[in-house]
Amino acid sequence: MSQSYRTPSDIHPSLTYDDAPAAVDWLVRAFGFTCRFVVPGEGNRIEHSELSLGTGVVMVSSPKAETHHVSPRSLTGISQALSVYVADPDAHHAVAIAAGAKLVRPLQTEEYGARGYMVLDPEGHLWYFGNYRPGEYWQDAAT
Repeated sequence: MSQSYRTPSDIHPSLTYDDAPAAVDWLVRAFGFTCRFVVPGEGNRIEHSELSLGTGVVMVSSPKAETHHVSPRSLTGISQALSVYVADPDAHHAVAIAAGAKLVRPLQTEEYGARGYMVLDPEGHLWYFGNYRPGEYWQDAAT
């Protein structure tokens, strides 16, 4: 039996896209994800997929009426944002913008020292990419 791999991350967001195959391709090209697994469906659908970046994984699928999963395109506002650690926010920003990510908040150094930027992907999911890893402040307070 082959050795299995499991991500050390405990949170795995699931995102819905009207055109999930195009979204997977774009996320790989623009944000540097690696497509690890795809379950195709009828009519150019993706029933489930897993994309990794570092130790994190996001799952991407096509809309599912039975569970009310829809693309942000059908919403009147944003109900979520994903924050993703990248070692070099400046280089990541350049690739994402060149690929057509819509800038929401420019690349900047935050008052707490982190550097990052915020963009929308082609269907309206909000992404923050930066060199901040949550936990520094509350872990220091616990010691």
